[in-house]
Amino acid sequence: MVQLSEDILHKVITKRPEISHKGTFGRVVLIGGSQQYGGAIIMSAEACVKSGAGLTTVITARKNHTALHARLPEAMVLDFNETNTIYQTLEKADVILIGPGLGLAKEMALFLKGVVSNQNVGQWLVVDGSAITLFKDYNLSLKFPAQTVFTPHQAEWAHLSGLKFVEQTNENNRAKQALLGAKIVLKSHRTTIYDEAVAYYQNPLGNPGMATGGTGDTLAGMITGFLAQFEKNIDTVAAAVYLHSLIGDDLAEDNYVVLPTSISEALPRYMKKYASERK
Repeated sequence: MVQLSEDILHKVITKRPEISHKGTFGRVVLIGGSQQYGGAIIMSAEACVKSGAGLTTVITARKNHTALHARLPEAMVLDFNETNTIYQTLEKADVILIGPGLGLAKEMALFLKGVVSNQNVGQWLVVDGSAITLFKDYNLSLKFPAQTVFTPHQAEWAHLSGLKFVEQTNENNRAKQALLGAKIVLKSHRTTIYDEAVAYYQNPLGNPGMATGGTGDTLAGMITGFLAQFEKNIDTVAAAVYLHSLIGDDLAEDNYVVLPTSISEALPRYMKKYASERK
């Protein structure tokens, strides 16, 4: 077991090169937000943009477009029905996040199947929220498991892995992760990250103030933004997890509830700090 510390932030977060452009920091596509759950994908997008992703496109229900543009004018947006443009956009993406607020409708399962089956070599996929449930329910398979990250909470992991809560030991979780081949960010009061490259990472941070809707959506957006611009490996995933909780703990010192959007708001300052401290 490797316990995460600030060292992971110094290792992963780098200064931005003087000669760079928006393409330098990655193209990402975020997919989610049914008519009822638009806030989830908007929070993911905000975290992704504010963690530094170069170009962010959101595919969401048309009902959410005005709110997204008002909250985050830096993001581009597409409707689920714009099929040709969607697949052209997905083909160019460095990282794809699917799931926040997606819902469990059959058409979303078909959408997920298309995303998974068309994943490109070198393209990373982050699967969150209801997309995890759909993946299991429709018996989908991964094209590139080593380039895929699942971000379940314990109930979603129980569904995906077949492990009851009491069976979710590190030994059992590692065995199920090996079968899937994907990286697993198992969210709990002490989030654990499973990957064959390391025994497992344990996040020592986090607090009950973060137990509010949207916290996981924000984490998924951060992971996506980090993978878009830094090295695509388990350390980068771990850095996003650690920084998410670090900011949350700092905010909890003065706040009874830690709003996910407050974590996103703080991201650029924290990332600047750790990039500046890098030796």
